[in-house]
Amino acid sequence: MSSQTAATAAPIEHRILRRAEVEAKTGFKRAHIYSLMKEGKFPKALRLGVRAVGWDSVEIEQWIADRLKERA
Repeated sequence: MSSQTAATAAPIEHRILRRAEVEAKTGFKRAHIYSLMKEGKFPKALRLGVRAVGWDSVEIEQWIADRLKERA
């Protein structure tokens, strides 16, 4: 029965999140996000243009879920 559930589950939606949305989801400001990225403790930003970056929504959601598991 679990295979049926997996087959009917909605596919994971990959979206590009801009910085403001990442800040809202994590509660962190720009400087802290970039500091964590530099330390390898936060998903890397994707270059969207010369002055634009974004993050994969699935990576951010997984990062948040991992932090919640660590606290439990």
